[in-house]
Amino acid sequence: MAATRRAWAGLVLAAGLAQGAILPEERGDAMYHRYDGGGVTVDGPAVLVRKNFEETYSLNATYYVDNVSSASIDVITTGASPYGETRTEYSLGGDYLHDKSIIGIGYSNSDESDYTSDTWYFNVSQDFFGDLTTLTFGYSQSQDDVYQNGNPDFAGNIDRHNYRVGLSQVITPELILSLGYELVTDEGYLNNPYRSYRYLTNPQDPAAGYQFAQEVYPTTHTSDAAALRLMYYLNWRATVGASYRYYTDDWGIDGNTFALTYTHTLYDNWIFDIEYRYYEQSAANFYSDLFQTPSQDSKDYRGRDKELSNFNDQTLSLQLSYSRPVSYRFADRAALSMRWDRIWFDYEDFRNLEDTAAIPGEEPLYNFEADIYRLVFTLWY
Repeated sequence: MAATRRAWAGLVLAAGLAQGAILPEERGDAMYHRYDGGGVTVDGPAVLVRKNFEETYSLNATYYVDNVSSASIDVITTGASPYGETRTEYSLGGDYLHDKSIIGIGYSNSDESDYTSDTWYFNVSQDFFGDLTTLTFGYSQSQDDVYQNGNPDFAGNIDRHNYRVGLSQVITPELILSLGYELVTDEGYLNNPYRSYRYLTNPQDPAAGYQFAQEVYPTTHTSDAAALRLMYYLNWRATVGASYRYYTDDWGIDGNTFALTYTHTLYDNWIFDIEYRYYEQSAANFYSDLFQTPSQDSKDYRGRDKELSNFNDQTLSLQLSYSRPVSYRFADRAALSMRWDRIWFDYEDFRNLEDTAAIPGEEPLYNFEADIYRLVFTLWY
């Protein structure tokens, strides 16, 4: 789940970069989210509050909770017991508007029983050419500490750096083009202290079974990602969008993401969104579902994390939002948004070890489906 959380955090930072020289609206959000799939359930609340001062400064604070219950395929097949834990995240940020520029800074802390993370970031946004062009760039640094429940002698750390730049251009009154690039470097203990790879007990006789050993990852990881997005506004109060993102890293993983979106305004208060997303990736060069022999060298990197394998996933998203003005003294408008994501994961070289009767390496390939639900209430003031 740690990789997913980092991805979500990156999306939040990228969203901040997309703003032009206008401070975000004053608002408060309350969200409930739930993920259910592959034996893993994650749910909890989230709250965001933003307040502006003198049309120049803006402060925001967020609180986010993940309650995790896991009986995933990795937990079951290695003989571990299902577990539960809670992760909490706090963040505080601020934006400063000067002429056509916005400078943003922020800090967040994420904490769970065996992982803590502190992140600092800053973003800069500048409008040019009659506000038709927006250039953005940003940097963030994280210091993570990794622990292992039940093993007080274990401790690891990770130093992360994220560099990003983006360009948004109004091509016509109906068409907007956005380009983005991101460079991420990680150094430290990068594998999961609970995860194992498997190897044959007897390479000459696969039917003799297999054993597990602790995974070993490189201590550095560098990745690059570039994205292109087009948004086109239609005459009937609707918007269509298309995007492509290419990812590559020095572990041998190449990924491609394609997405199509459609947004439609219904009457005066309703907005309907539909999105389709397809993702595919190649495997890391040290990944294998089944190794022939155990590692004899501390630099013989080995991993069996399914997220490092050849796989693809497809996501269908539906969202319905309702908003209207309100007459309370401290509020101007309120909205309620409901979103559902359905994800299909299909692994091409990661096998389901629950089939204990199969010969090692001939078990059925693993796949599963997941649902994500989000309910958000927003109040503008």
